[in-house]
Amino acid sequence: MSGLEITFAPFFAWWVIALIASLAVAFALFGIFRGLKGSWIRLAAAALLGLALANPSLLQEEREPLKTVIAAVIDQSDSQKLDGRDVQTEEARKRLADLIARFPQFEFREVVAKNGGTENQDASTALFGALKSALQDVPPEQVGGAVLITDGQVHDIPETAAALGFNAPIHALITGREDERDRRLILHKAPRFGIVGEPQEIEYSVEDTNIDSGGSVDVTVSIDGEVIGVENVAPGEKATFLFDVPHGGKNVIEFEAQVVDGEITPVNNRSFAVIEGIRENLRVLLISGEPHAGERTWRNLLKSDASVDLVHFTILRPPEKQDGTPINQLSLIAFPTRELFIEKIDEFDLIIFDRYQRRGVLPVLYFDNIARYLTDGGAILIAAGPEHADFSSIHRTPLATVLPVEPTGQVIEEPFKPQVSDAGRRHPVTRDLPGMATAGSEEQPTWSRWFRTIEGTNPQGDVVMTGAQDNPLLVLNRPGEGRVAILMSDHVWLWARGFEGGGPHTQMLRRLGHWLMKEPELDEEALRASASGNTLRIERQTMGDQPGSVDIVDPTGARSTVELTQESEGLWTADFDANTLGLYRLANGDLTTLASVGPSNPREYSQIISTGENLASLAAQTRGSVRRVGPADSPDMPRIVPVRASGTAAGNDWIGLRSTGASKLVGVNQIPLFAGVLGLILLLMALAGMWAREGR
Repeated sequence: MSGLEITFAPFFAWWVIALIASLAVAFALFGIFRGLKGSWIRLAAAALLGLALANPSLLQEEREPLKTVIAAVIDQSDSQKLDGRDVQTEEARKRLADLIARFPQFEFREVVAKNGGTENQDASTALFGALKSALQDVPPEQVGGAVLITDGQVHDIPETAAALGFNAPIHALITGREDERDRRLILHKAPRFGIVGEPQEIEYSVEDTNIDSGGSVDVTVSIDGEVIGVENVAPGEKATFLFDVPHGGKNVIEFEAQVVDGEITPVNNRSFAVIEGIRENLRVLLISGEPHAGERTWRNLLKSDASVDLVHFTILRPPEKQDGTPINQLSLIAFPTRELFIEKIDEFDLIIFDRYQRRGVLPVLYFDNIARYLTDGGAILIAAGPEHADFSSIHRTPLATVLPVEPTGQVIEEPFKPQVSDAGRRHPVTRDLPGMATAGSEEQPTWSRWFRTIEGTNPQGDVVMTGAQDNPLLVLNRPGEGRVAILMSDHVWLWARGFEGGGPHTQMLRRLGHWLMKEPELDEEALRASASGNTLRIERQTMGDQPGSVDIVDPTGARSTVELTQESEGLWTADFDANTLGLYRLANGDLTTLASVGPSNPREYSQIISTGENLASLAAQTRGSVRRVGPADSPDMPRIVPVRASGTAAGNDWIGLRSTGASKLVGVNQIPLFAGVLGLILLLMALAGMWAREGR
């Protein structure tokens, strides 16, 4: 394709050329007016001179025709996987590509649109975002139209055709059936956080489309996978579910409406809310048997934790101390033993005995109640000193039945570096402590030495650290429903003071306290899962060997199995591609957990009945059309017809795509019209003719 155009490249500024031409024309006109011979030749010579100064050229453009770009957006969102729509979509895509391939002037572009949004945003169907991406390198005048193959549930439809950025028809081929039935459960209001043990409420409703429910629907409610009740609600009406937040951390509250025969999918019959359970400040009772160098370590650590309410008593004056001081002159607070260990003991989350010894302050009967508190779900930590090895040890009370180590009566006074045991390398309390020695090496930990160990025997539970002469140093156990730990040395304060560089006392003691208070992140045997985008991160904490595979049930009920790999001692992990939005159920042996992918009530499942109504307005504005494709085995595909920009773009059995006639410039030829020999000859002829005529 080529085109011709005349251009000028003047040798002087246009005003200079105009001045010269004006003077020449004025003289010629004066001669014509006076009737002088040769004036017309002067006028012709002046015109040729002006034309030569303007330097005209003939431009010849070489253009190459461009194909008209036709875009097809293929909806592969989650709702398109239901009821055979994916098969319809694929068959329609193939037929459309074959139809457009018959026209050499069209360039066919396909783009796939999956669920839009991120892990922090609502998932949705964004076809027009995908369309814009497919055409971002195409000039608007080269776009001939777009065909959307979708179920019609699109969430980014522009309000006007002008927002598309091009002037071409939009056609929609709708998958699905016209007589579809569906039931969905919608959460309208759910808290994100809640105080453990405090009531919360969730507002929800059941919505039916083309379903006769008979007046009511049963909704099963589960918390963390355990059914807690069945609610009876009327479709279309909001209902409220009241419950107490059961525990700290993640609580998954799931609602499931009964399934109806013939509905598109039961996936959106379920919906869930994830509520983060927040404990009120943990109450800790710290009892110091006497003032000592390490007492401040425990107090500082517990007071630095904003989530801990600390009650601290130090026994300064035991009952047997008799020095004649009148009672009314003492400023000491009497130890409220009955109030603490009988009336309010169950209000404490943790009791710490720091170098406590029997001095008649607590009657033996109280130790029975402390042992009962522990086995019923309480937590006790014993920080032992030399008193634990003599006759005043609390091991010589009824509490001995639940303590994990039996003292031999010997105190080992020699320097040593605490060692993390093989079990300790797997236990969340001591795993990966900063400065610990590498497993199987002869290296020593980089932390400082301690100088005293209370010798113990017959450990029960997990010995996670050892002291001098390989004696148990830190032992953890679970008697009954409770948890107990014993530290067989009172020299942890050396780490806190920075002696010989100190050690990880903060990490160790804080983890120890939170394990005792049953924080789920520190459980020895645990199965956890969390989603990042469409990837499910699975973690299996265990004190044993290879824990085996994890069974996964996705929101549609499909089952998968994933193998775990060891990431570190005691921790096994795996990544799983979660391609469906919703709640996943994971199981490994007796352990189960739930994990959610995407939002709890995604827009993608809020409306899944296929429809052309949502796209009808935009299609009409662009002179396009909306029609169903029919069954998958024989889709009713319309004919493709090239049309002009102003013509009709749809008929009963055809859709029109605009032929743009666009082209691109590939070269330019420039031919001077008044330069070189030709221009010189014309000027000389004009001047010679003028002189010849005047010389007669």
